[in-house]
Amino acid sequence: MLDINLLRSDLAGVAAALARRGVTLDTAAFAALEGERKTLQTRTQDVQQRRNALSKEIGIARSKGQDAAALLAEVAGLGDEAKRLAADLDAVQARLRDFLLDLPNLVHASTPGGASADDNVEVRRWGQPRDFAFAPKDHTALGEALGLLDFATAAKLSGARFSFLRGGLAAMHRALAQFMLDTHTREHGYTECYTPYLVNAASLVGTTQLPKFEQDMFAAVKGGADGDERLYLISTSEITLANTVRDTILAAADLPLRLTAHTPCFRSEAGSYGKDTRGMIRQHQFDKVELVQVVHPERSYDALEEITRHAETILQRLGLPYRVMALCTGDIGFASAKTYDLEVWLPGQQAYREISSCSNCEAFQARRMQARFRNAQGKPELVHTLNGSGLAVGRTLVAVMENFQREDGAIDVPAVLQPYMGGVTAIR
Repeated sequence: MLDINLLRSDLAGVAAALARRGVTLDTAAFAALEGERKTLQTRTQDVQQRRNALSKEIGIARSKGQDAAALLAEVAGLGDEAKRLAADLDAVQARLRDFLLDLPNLVHASTPGGASADDNVEVRRWGQPRDFAFAPKDHTALGEALGLLDFATAAKLSGARFSFLRGGLAAMHRALAQFMLDTHTREHGYTECYTPYLVNAASLVGTTQLPKFEQDMFAAVKGGADGDERLYLISTSEITLANTVRDTILAAADLPLRLTAHTPCFRSEAGSYGKDTRGMIRQHQFDKVELVQVVHPERSYDALEEITRHAETILQRLGLPYRVMALCTGDIGFASAKTYDLEVWLPGQQAYREISSCSNCEAFQARRMQARFRNAQGKPELVHTLNGSGLAVGRTLVAVMENFQREDGAIDVPAVLQPYMGGVTAIR
């Protein structure tokens, strides 16, 4: 959430900054709400001052034995007005909060300008796409030919955009997640967490999925259709990891926090009708190893480079060619000030496809969560939060299948995964 004081002090500047993202700020609506708030606060102060003055007058009248009935009646009337003003002020403050919750983060100055993904800027590449002596297949054709990737069974069980893995592919999927967790916890300093897969609305407001993106979430009602508590399946463990510091004041010495978790993720893909309907690229359910950092504001951009390198390490050790893209203002996520996407090479598609997004949200999430630390002056200050996929497990499986395929349809197992798969060197 943006700092409301920034809008109050420089509304035109905020409007210009949001315009970089293609977002039009309704300055008139904000000014009207602010005007209403100021009027109510001024009247509230006037009422309180009048009540204080009357209280003194009542005390003086009583000390002189005078009748204070009229004064008492006025005080009672002012009390009723004060209650009405408080209710009206709460309502305006709620409308202001709703206004702010609908606004995305301001992008960092180094985020490139642009209207769409076509304007993202390549930062670097690693690895050389393999030259095949045969026409490479995509993962769907490979998996179905092996009898280990079964979309028909998944559709029978759950519908479209689900997958069912068997045998060697299921084992490799598990091996990838364990390899990622081991690398991040043993070498990169992350604490492994096991988190809930269902969360309350407050958690989703904290990490910005609510209220704006509720259509992208799967919801469940506790106690059945007539239940009174609505819970949501997580779309990423960024939600649960980041919210561990909600309504918390950390000691400066506690920073940085580095947290990781392997969880399933559930997304309705409401805005992606017709996109990637073939295969495992865009699913309602997929697994991800998530990286979250909670850091001092002064080092969040160093942390962004670090978290990106941590995700890159996984791709490099698997031997998967990839490129790093700086997302432009027209493609960056709602909460992010700056984002790098890692895009892995998929021979079956002859294209680079996203496999990780690493973002610095600065204080945007922290302000919603009231996640703070005590600074050098001992005062509470908002932390900065970062998140990145380290990596999306299903898409990594896709990349391994396509990059390590053989002409006979078998799939070689990357050397780093073989210890996790009992020494198996190929899936046949």
